[in-house]
Amino acid sequence: MQNAAVAAADHTARTWTFPTGGALPPGEDAHKAMFCRMFLETFNPYKPAVIDWPTLDDETRARLVNLPIWDIAVQTEGRARLRMLSYARIVADPLVRQALELNGWEEGRHKEVLHRLVEFYGIKLEPEPDYVEPKDPEWSYLVTAYGECIDSFFAFGLFETARRSGFFPPELVETFEPVIQEETRHILLFANWLAWHKRTMPLWRRPYFFFRTLAVWGLLFGERMNLAKDMSSGDTGSSQDANFTLTGANKVGNEIDAAELLDICLAENDRRMAGYDERLLRPTTMPRLVRFARRFMRRRRR
Repeated sequence: MQNAAVAAADHTARTWTFPTGGALPPGEDAHKAMFCRMFLETFNPYKPAVIDWPTLDDETRARLVNLPIWDIAVQTEGRARLRMLSYARIVADPLVRQALELNGWEEGRHKEVLHRLVEFYGIKLEPEPDYVEPKDPEWSYLVTAYGECIDSFFAFGLFETARRSGFFPPELVETFEPVIQEETRHILLFANWLAWHKRTMPLWRRPYFFFRTLAVWGLLFGERMNLAKDMSSGDTGSSQDANFTLTGANKVGNEIDAAELLDICLAENDRRMAGYDERLLRPTTMPRLVRFARRFMRRRRR
């Protein structure tokens, strides 16, 4: 009975269609209702406290413990929770605010899942920093949400790579799966909120918002370049906002060439998005950049 309930909750979290037919242009009330209801109605009520973490053999546990991702993963979720809730408090529309509040709450739940995992497997963490309320909630929300769009795209591929390679045992993959799928909902919500937000803001503010968005992309690009340099020198803790997917990439995907990994990221991104109403906007920047880059890359022959 419990397995049936878990399976039903998982299906609900992955499959959703808006009952109203026809086109739903961004900025209209129907589009707002669609993306907010998608997020609220696909909520998965799993509880971190009752997750049944599988027992691992010594070799597998050592691989898990030695991944250099746990400190930055926990801290990333802690900052994301505070930033999203901070921005939600200044949103005037009650339905959008409700969806963003749930998004922030789920980020906090991700942090709790990670805490439960590291506690169960005896992974030692550095003391967490103080999480400071942002002075500019919109800027912090954009940095966090755009960062999730980048990092989730690669996380989908790395998670699948770890599953195929046996780096993580199937039981652990299955246990952590709801968290990964939840990131799909998060970036879907952001892509649609962003389109709605642009269309509903005053005309005079749109140029300012456009350049603010460019500045966010510049910041995120610089952070990830710095993190890549830090990885090569053995330091993974200097970039506070760069997510942990890049940090773990060289550990999980060291037996796969870059072109194959990017193909898996593209396929997994499409697969995880496929169950949601096709009228919902999807994040497009990372898939487009990766598809462009793939034109100049060849997969290694095995």
